[in-house]
Amino acid sequence: MHWPEPSDAHEREDQWYGLHWKTRTLAAWADGRPFVWVDDEITDADRDWVSTHHPTPAFLHRVASSRGLTTEDFAVLDQWLRAT
Repeated sequence: MHWPEPSDAHEREDQWYGLHWKTRTLAAWADGRPFVWVDDEITDADRDWVSTHHPTPAFLHRVASSRGLTTEDFAVLDQWLRAT
């Protein structure tokens, strides 16, 4: 994955919406395909933005950085993937 340098306009918009710096790039990379994003910094603002700007299902799953991925996280991801 290539992380482009953000433009000033995108940085201002990301701050306005409270978006994580990865949100816009990951949605663009998915290019209309369903996707899963697992991260320790995902917020409701990211979920709201993706649900508004991405045309297919996307699952943004937050994990605790102190724990990493757990058995429960894998179960939740498996359930979403099987349903999608």
